[in-house]
Amino acid sequence: MPEENRYAYISRKMSYALRHNPEKYGLKLAQDGSVEMETFLRAMNGMHHFEPPLTEAVIREVMAHAEKRRFAIEDGRIRALYGHSFQIKVDHQEVVPPAVLYHGTARRFLDFIMEKGLLPMGRQYVHMSADIETAEQVGRRRDNRPVILTVDAKQAAEDSIRFYIGNDKVWLADQIPPQYLGRYDRII
Repeated sequence: MPEENRYAYISRKMSYALRHNPEKYGLKLAQDGSVEMETFLRAMNGMHHFEPPLTEAVIREVMAHAEKRRFAIEDGRIRALYGHSFQIKVDHQEVVPPAVLYHGTARRFLDFIMEKGLLPMGRQYVHMSADIETAEQVGRRRDNRPVILTVDAKQAAEDSIRFYIGNDKVWLADQIPPQYLGRYDRII
């Protein structure tokens, strides 16, 4: 398997274990979503037949080659930074967002979003991006012609909506009410 494909495969397995189903791996995450690296490595190598076996060095390579920063290693522990689909609240430092953020979504969700706003929908936070390209890439996961929404983050923050940084491309909020949303119209 080419190295880039191997990194993507490992990243997907790590995401599943740390963001969606730690129980399947026998992992008990701390309140911050972290687990000891050695425990994580034993669980991952026990569930998957990585060849060569997964090591901290390999995980650091996976992290270095990733488009988005999804994981953190601190004090001998590893955790996912965002995107958890189970009840654990990873604390993020509140920050002032850029004036505009973007959210890519499937066209079939547009009416609901424009009525109710952006909701976490099974995740801890609403995910947004600082650039249109990333929002479009995210939206294409569910629709080959996604809708790109603008988020008036400047006004929302002034109105006490709290924003956090998930990583260098992902911005987070608890929710975004509909009055802060607009539709980005592409110029073709």
